[in-house]
Amino acid sequence: VQLQASGGGLVQTGGSLRLSCAASTRTFSSYFMGWFRQPPGKEREFVAAINWSGGVTDYADSVKGRFTISRVNANNTVYLQMNSLKPEDTAVYYCAASDRLIYRPREQTSYDYWGQGTLVTVSS
Repeated sequence: VQLQASGGGLVQTGGSLRLSCAASTRTFSSYFMGWFRQPPGKEREFVAAINWSGGVTDYADSVKGRFTISRVNANNTVYLQMNSLKPEDTAVYYCAASDRLIYRPREQTSYDYWGQGTLVTVSS
């Protein structure tokens, strides 16, 4: 499956952005989806994950209460709504997918497919 992330850009502190990740597959509803990010000069880290139906989600502590992950299986798309953005949210954001049963959704090795990344810059 190919993943195409979009929606990044430049936003001021306190602003909002919505990222989208479109998947090229007819079986999108069988994929577990995640968002990760890589801040400048740092390693890639977990942001959020969502199960096949959208009924179960998980968030990194640093974004809990500010970010919301969701999906529309009919549109083969997963979203990341980001509110109350902070300069430390500046990063390249990647979406990831897995068609396997995932026990550790926060680990990058749980995912088999990755998008190209979209840059989010939050100015102070």
